[in-house]
Amino acid sequence: MTQDFNSSFVAEEAEQYLSKNWELMLEDMEKLISIPSIEERDKAEDGAPFGPGPRKSLTAALGIAKEMGFDTHDMQGYIGYADLEGESDRQIAIIGHTDVVPAGPGWTFEPYTVTRKDGYLLGRGTSDDKAPLLMALHAVKFWKDLAQEQGRKFPYTIRVIFGANEETQMDDVKYYLKHEQQPAFLFTPDAEFPVSYGEKGVANFVLRSKKIEKGNIVKIEGGTAVNAVPGLADALVAADSSTLAPTDGMSIEDAGTDETGRKLCRLHATGKSAHASTPELGINAIGVLLHYILDNSICSDDERGFLELLTQAIDHTDGSGLGISAEDEHFGPLTLACGIISMENGVISQTLDVRFPTTITVDEMVAKISEKAFALGATLETTMQKPTFLVDPNSDVIQALLSAYNEATGEHAEPFTMGGGTYARMFEKAASFGSDKPWELKPEWVGSMHGPDEGISENLLKQAFKIYCLTIGKLMQLDL
Repeated sequence: MTQDFNSSFVAEEAEQYLSKNWELMLEDMEKLISIPSIEERDKAEDGAPFGPGPRKSLTAALGIAKEMGFDTHDMQGYIGYADLEGESDRQIAIIGHTDVVPAGPGWTFEPYTVTRKDGYLLGRGTSDDKAPLLMALHAVKFWKDLAQEQGRKFPYTIRVIFGANEETQMDDVKYYLKHEQQPAFLFTPDAEFPVSYGEKGVANFVLRSKKIEKGNIVKIEGGTAVNAVPGLADALVAADSSTLAPTDGMSIEDAGTDETGRKLCRLHATGKSAHASTPELGINAIGVLLHYILDNSICSDDERGFLELLTQAIDHTDGSGLGISAEDEHFGPLTLACGIISMENGVISQTLDVRFPTTITVDEMVAKISEKAFALGATLETTMQKPTFLVDPNSDVIQALLSAYNEATGEHAEPFTMGGGTYARMFEKAASFGSDKPWELKPEWVGSMHGPDEGISENLLKQAFKIYCLTIGKLMQLDL
């Protein structure tokens, strides 16, 4: 083994890189996180297929890579990449995304500014996925500097791919794979450590009520993303606020009368946001709101049936409330999250995000949910579906990533599967690899990915950088 691939040598050099460059790395984060890179397809144009925010963020990321001296390529605004040329055209690829979910309500800190507080960085994209992507890019820069110092090339080309549409349809990678070859191996720093070798299937649905005539719900809304448990939800209802009492998570305010003289009030529900892959960790504000409406008989009979169906979905995050519970040895139980509720022309719509194992199909889920929906005159639409993704956990590439993680942390961790959906599932040989450690406790004021006050510790990002440096060295030694 040559010195440049020796783990002790890499760890020491990586620590020195951090000491010299951490403040610059923070400046790179600020450049990306300051951009509200939310999909707006209604504003798409040539070179900006996902709207101006993702376009601007992709440009900024490619600019950072170009300043580092990488050969960069912009693929019509769909996606971009930066290469460190190796002795072989075979690629070790790293992919992350520069788009984000909407900030949504509930923030204490500015969402599009990096706030440093007590060793944490807060802002939309600090954990998902701008800061982790930059840690991986700087890890490649680390190896680029080493190659230049030694006047040599490493065995494989390293490609860092910058996505711009991960949070919705992953049309960026679909475009990429139409024009570029599959890498020999790829990982994405867009999940959790130690290393995930599989991802549940993902299906998104929309449940719609029948058109409700003369209902008591005038307006209802909650959630900002299909793939997140909402922390806030609101409704305007026909009810006398003086007869209603606030409860835990609920507040009420008078809203006057409508044109017929009916008294109106606004209901505000507060829960706890969470990622759709772990809905059991959140408190769905839509559920808080609907239970209050049902318990206080604010709804009409037609509304009640549909709201009761929704509460069955929300209350049972394993899908059992809709008859779709399932599990297997790799993925464990199915999960169900209800992300966005809305109302238009008397029709209430609720999104469902289902992460499923190998023991149930989308068709089976559609049949079971539709049976319950049709009995109420409601409808079900499938809006997205992705199959399960599995790689052999004992393969050399997965073991290389795991070894790098354990060496950097001193742990004896094992690979796992996950409910989240990442870019890994879009490639033939891939894994999701950090940078979150959900088992580590954070201060209460640090939020989760997709939630308000999203944040990550500086020490964790520094550790991720060192892990990625070690990982690249180990992958260079494999026969890919």
